[in-house]
Amino acid sequence: MDKKVLGIITIAVVIITVISAALFFPNSETMTQKTNEKIGLVINSPNPSTTLQELDKIYAEAAATGIGRSNVYLFWNMVEPVRGEFDWTQYDALMGLNKKNNLNVTLYFSIINGETLGPFPSWIGKPSINSIGEDRVVSVLDAVLSRYDIVDTVILAGETESQFRFNEQNIPVYKELFIGVYDKIKEKHPDVKIGNAFALHHVLNKNLQSIVTDLAIGDFIAFSYSPVDVLNDIVNTPQQAKEDLQMVFELAGDKKVGIFEIGWSTSDFVGGSDPEQTEFLEKSFEFYAENESELEFLTWYRQYDRPEGTCMIEYQNIGDDTLSVGGSGFGSSEHVIERLSNYVCNAGLINDDGTPKSSWNEFEKQIDMIN
Repeated sequence: MDKKVLGIITIAVVIITVISAALFFPNSETMTQKTNEKIGLVINSPNPSTTLQELDKIYAEAAATGIGRSNVYLFWNMVEPVRGEFDWTQYDALMGLNKKNNLNVTLYFSIINGETLGPFPSWIGKPSINSIGEDRVVSVLDAVLSRYDIVDTVILAGETESQFRFNEQNIPVYKELFIGVYDKIKEKHPDVKIGNAFALHHVLNKNLQSIVTDLAIGDFIAFSYSPVDVLNDIVNTPQQAKEDLQMVFELAGDKKVGIFEIGWSTSDFVGGSDPEQTEFLEKSFEFYAENESELEFLTWYRQYDRPEGTCMIEYQNIGDDTLSVGGSGFGSSEHVIERLSNYVCNAGLINDDGTPKSSWNEFEKQIDMIN
């Protein structure tokens, strides 16, 4: 996730060198500092691949800020490659690190990734929304939630507005699937909250508000946000971006709101800067403080920058499947993809060489103020 690219769902598939199975669910003392389970951070390595030991340090660094949650992007084709046979290797490691650091998990599941469905395991094939199969979804989600008790929130579909932008006739079909999955999962895991996510900037840029209101189902409505236009250029000031955020309550109706991924790039290639990122982070916490009772969570995107050229290409490989990431009106031209890559690579609070940006200090300060 990384999954989502703020605006587009970033795909975070971490390649881990497994050092010891005992590290997956550590017996060592967990952290005792005060945390806020509503405030999260997308935790990531600055490198395309990392060892578990390195990732352990990165998670500890993130948890030391006082956050109380992180996102885990779980892809069905990777966790159930053979029907009824689960491969927990990667997710045991990630969930173990979250548990070790007292972090609740917002789980992103791969029914919808913007314009793409899935990726699905090969044994399912390439189903339409009609033929995904409610019981199949319930089976894999039940297995995941039964194994990982730190998951308290599930996002069943991400960048959902993009899937239905030109296919609004499929909204009733998806609603039926969602409600069926929701009801059955709630029977087994009543405390887990389930919803869908939308890219707020896409919704506003493309006038897709009706899709959000049509799909205001589940326990909450989640949004990602980046301050960009359709070319991935930063066009809003931090104050204007905060005003955009206020729109989520109108869109969500009587549902609570989750801010799934929110951030600001420091890449000058797309009009970003370090001071503006820091200012918007402060504005985001103002927004949180003013609306805390209506918010399920607010998770910042993300911890580390990545080296130039490693963040986004037109297609991402997830296991053996290919996921298109150029949708939602962003197009697939080289111009747009280049800007997206620059945006995402520089969206972290810490440079890829480990040097903190001013926003990292502000992040710690803001969490300390509300904890």
